[in-house]
Amino acid sequence: MRARNAPILYHRMKSGKMPAMIWVLLDQSSATGTNEFADGVNNGPWGTALTTELIPKLEADYRMDARPSGRFLQGHSSGGWATLWLQTTYPRIFGGTWSTSPDPSDFHAFSTIDLYAPGANMYRRADGSPQPIIRMLKTVLGTMEQLARMESVLGSYGGQIGSFEWVFSPRGPDGRPLAMFDRQTGAVDPHVIAYWRTHYDISHTIEANWKTLKPDLRGKIHLYVGTDDTFYLDGSAHRLQSLLEILGGDGHFTFISSKTHFDLYGKGDDKDALFDQIAAEMYAVARPHT
Repeated sequence: MRARNAPILYHRMKSGKMPAMIWVLLDQSSATGTNEFADGVNNGPWGTALTTELIPKLEADYRMDARPSGRFLQGHSSGGWATLWLQTTYPRIFGGTWSTSPDPSDFHAFSTIDLYAPGANMYRRADGSPQPIIRMLKTVLGTMEQLARMESVLGSYGGQIGSFEWVFSPRGPDGRPLAMFDRQTGAVDPHVIAYWRTHYDISHTIEANWKTLKPDLRGKIHLYVGTDDTFYLDGSAHRLQSLLEILGGDGHFTFISSKTHFDLYGKGDDKDALFDQIAAEMYAVARPHT
């Protein structure tokens, strides 16, 4: 969650719309885009630093529960993916994640693209039509190729696609992350994707390690996404929901009709109303008898 949300949370708690809680707003931006607070060979051990250094320091200095039942995660978009990854990676540390419109948690649905399909291509579908990436309701506003070309012009740091590679990819011989796909043709590199799958495909991680994860992860995943998400992120959320249903993971998924990536939190004239629901659900876990 970004620091700009601090006044929103403060005033909602002050007005009684939300229960009083301590919110720690983390900045995941970096020179390479976003670090996602995920451990990686390119950006470094952000997840480890968060859970072994920052959180213990905060809990030593401030009046916090310092228990999993009082530690929660919440984030939107890339922050939504980050909170899912942290909850899955450290299920004993956190008492639940409330992730909204998360970046793809299942790489079978990387927006509109199945990265594992034979001959997967970021630019073209099997029938040769363009892969869309940005929509407004039913109207396509931009393709994946257009986004990649724009990032190539702007430079190799800080773009969304480049950010994914800095977090997810193995390191290349030049010290930079290996490209997930050929920027000229759009062809996906299956060797790089195999690395992505092992380390950062959240659905794969849950399925492969469910026997170990189940006691500490079951019931802790809460996800909200619009049915008309601007970047098609509802598709990946549906896949994660189906997986958890098969595994008995007790996931809590809310698909909000006609909402996009940018108006998900709104209800009526209140553009931030979803915060109240999320905070109330968190508080019910932390204080079940109040």
